Amino acid sequence: MANTPSSRKRARQTLRRTAVNKARRSRIRTFIRKVEEAIAAGDPAAAQEKLRAAQPEIMRGVSRGVLHKNTASRKISRLAARVKALGA
Repeated sequence: MANTPSSRKRARQTLRRTAVNKARRSRIRTFIRKVEEAIAAGDPAAAQEKLRAAQPEIMRGVSRGVLHKNTASRKISRLAARVKALGA
């Protein structure tokens, strides 16, 4: 357990940041799931629309420090490829 006042404060801050980051990660996963559901339904227009909504949300996770830049780029790239294949 934290003993010094500064370490107690850091522990409190960590709990708050963890909760915020968890919510952000959950929100990103929801957007990704919506794209995957549209792909599974076989609807290219809906999948494209959902992907357009998911891309800025995923990159926002990068700017907030929730995701690594390469991870986000990989997720977007793979989703885009699946949506493109659906339309073809």
